[in-house]
Amino acid sequence: MKNKKKIENPIDEEHITDQPGTLTYGHHRGSFPVIPTKQGTIKSKAISAMEHQTDMQLDQIKQQMSLLAEKANKIKKRVEISEMIYHAEIRFEPLIAHTYHLYENEENHFLLMMIGPGEWGKKGCPLTFISSVKLLADHTWEVVK
Repeated sequence: MKNKKKIENPIDEEHITDQPGTLTYGHHRGSFPVIPTKQGTIKSKAISAMEHQTDMQLDQIKQQMSLLAEKANKIKKRVEISEMIYHAEIRFEPLIAHTYHLYENEENHFLLMMIGPGEWGKKGCPLTFISSVKLLADHTWEVVK
């Protein structure tokens, strides 16, 4: 026992405790493993998911906007044709949901008639056919032809 070496503890005394139950991590072999997360990977996945969701929502909004623009254009066309008809000469009272025909004469005046372009007989129509229209319940006109 003459050659007995003194054993030194390689663990720094500042990093050990007498009360291991107070540690914020597992301190023995059966403890739940605490593995550091890769924050960059987690953030990257979160950003990717967020971009995917916002792209989907923006696409939905774009589709809704195009539908609204299409509806607005249809309404605008109805207003334009309605203005033409209400400035036209009408010799009868138009009924809702009936189809009528808009013509233009040589003096550039509009005429609304019940006679369609194919109903004029052998001589044909002496007027310029503009459009066939139907009176809607809101008193605007829908273009049929």
